Amino acid sequence: MKSSHRYLRPSAAAGAAAVLLATAAGCSTTGAGAPVPVPRPAAEEAAACRALHAELPDTVAGLGRTGTEPRSELTAAWGDGAIVLRCGVPRPARMSDPQAEAIEADGVGWLVEQREGDGPRFTTTYRKAYVEVSLDERFAHDTGPLVAFAGPVSRTVPPSV
Repeated sequence: MKSSHRYLRPSAAAGAAAVLLATAAGCSTTGAGAPVPVPRPAAEEAAACRALHAELPDTVAGLGRTGTEPRSELTAAWGDGAIVLRCGVPRPARMSDPQAEAIEADGVGWLVEQREGDGPRFTTTYRKAYVEVSLDERFAHDTGPLVAFAGPVSRTVPPSV
C-alpha cells in the first residue's frame, strides 16, 4: 500500500475527528493489558467506533495487538501500549488553532500533538467521530503507523464534510 504524507494547516473551522486507541475484546493478552481510558461518545459515534474496532489490523509497525484495561470496543493497543487507539474522544482544543500542525496519511487527515517526554498523539480530522492514536517515544519522528489505520478509518468513520 502506497503511503501519502503531506503537511496541512487546518483552519479554525476544522471538522470533526476521532481518535481511536483501542483493542479488541477477545484478543489474547499477557496480563491485564495496557491501561487505556475509555471514551464516552454519543451513540452515532460509538456505532462508528465499534465498526472501526472490527476492522483494526492485527499488527501495526511490526507490533502485535494486545489487550487494554478495561477492555472496550472503543480502545485498542499494539506492542503492550506502544501504540494506543481510542475512538470517540472529545474534539481536541488544538483543532481550533489555525496554526496547528496536521498531516495526511493515505487520505485521512490527522491533527499532530507533540507530548513532552513521550511520543506524538494524532487525532483524525473531518470525521464524524474523533479517533486518537498515541505513539510512545520510539515513534517520536515516525508517522508510519498511521498508514495502518487509514483504510479502517476511511471505511468505518464517515467524513463530517
